[in-house]
Amino acid sequence: MPRVIGLMSGSSLDGLDIAYVNFSSIGNYPEEKWTFDIIHAETIPYSSDWIKKLSTAIDLDARSYLLLHTSYGHYLGRCVNNFITKYNLKLDDIDLIASHGHTVFHEPWNGMTGQIGDGSAICSETGLLVVNDLRSMDIAYGGQGAPIVPIGEIHLFNEYRLLLNLGGIANITDQKYRIAFDICPANRILNKLVQEYFNKEYDENGLYSSQGQINEILLNKLNQLDYYKKLYPKSLSNSFGLDIIYPLLKNDKLNIYDILRTYTEHIVQQISNSIEMIIENEKQDKSTYINCKMLITGGGTHNKFLFQCLKSKLKENFGINIEYPDINVIDFKEALIMAFIGLLRIQKKPNVLASVTGAKIDTIGGAVWSN
Repeated sequence: MPRVIGLMSGSSLDGLDIAYVNFSSIGNYPEEKWTFDIIHAETIPYSSDWIKKLSTAIDLDARSYLLLHTSYGHYLGRCVNNFITKYNLKLDDIDLIASHGHTVFHEPWNGMTGQIGDGSAICSETGLLVVNDLRSMDIAYGGQGAPIVPIGEIHLFNEYRLLLNLGGIANITDQKYRIAFDICPANRILNKLVQEYFNKEYDENGLYSSQGQINEILLNKLNQLDYYKKLYPKSLSNSFGLDIIYPLLKNDKLNIYDILRTYTEHIVQQISNSIEMIIENEKQDKSTYINCKMLITGGGTHNKFLFQCLKSKLKENFGINIEYPDINVIDFKEALIMAFIGLLRIQKKPNVLASVTGAKIDTIGGAVWSN
């Protein structure tokens, strides 16, 4: 029974997610059936110093970037060591660490992606087998390098037709067509607005956004951005939210409550539009989604106002039933799937799907580090 620690740092910068997972399988590849058990999981909040370092990494010169890559790798290793101590784990209880790292650059159109967090540094700190750099192989074969979670969704959550992650960036998977793509910036923008205007980490339960009114002019500006007109496969970098969307919101002379309410509506509409795009491109009828199950995860799931707006919209437009999973799945699904992707890498099995990313072939991605 493989036992893996998965590490995930998302664009929302709320912290490092760590999940210790037991996996088991029945049958032979590629028809094997997988199950999982999240034994321990927690989020290590980033200090203000780390938030500053990670959020400004894109502006560093080459030498400073590589120094941060190394120091962040050592930091990840120390976090894992503290996690191991806290939960009384032994090194023999862990087969490997799979680390996504923190994305600084993501430019598939230039054949490049960059996640910091040196795997050799993690390995040296922990003494454990490490897999990292999970996206580069797919990009080398012409893919978007994202989303990479569908391989885990297919094997670990195959009872759901649709899966939606409301993280720093919202993304959707339709398992029937093996389609997945980034929709729009989500928590990264909402959190940044609340941090700047209210000095809070996030909009708890959507309290602030629920007090505002939708501004149709601003909403239309957001919805007309070119990315939303592109057909999948497609993916977003953090810079789309910070360099394009955030200035639009800041330059508008609205009060912060109306900005938050309008951006919340933008997220909801773009999720609905993404389903419309799938229906149109796959030449399906809307009825195909009636009573289908959608699993929703990610930090945005805790935003009750956003959740209720989305639930009403998808039920009204498509008849979709949103399911609220176990809290560990909500908060640690991506760390769980990074663990699974790392496990597949060690087993030399494809872990990124070409049907999702647009690559020439399914790839076995990840650099391996061992003592």
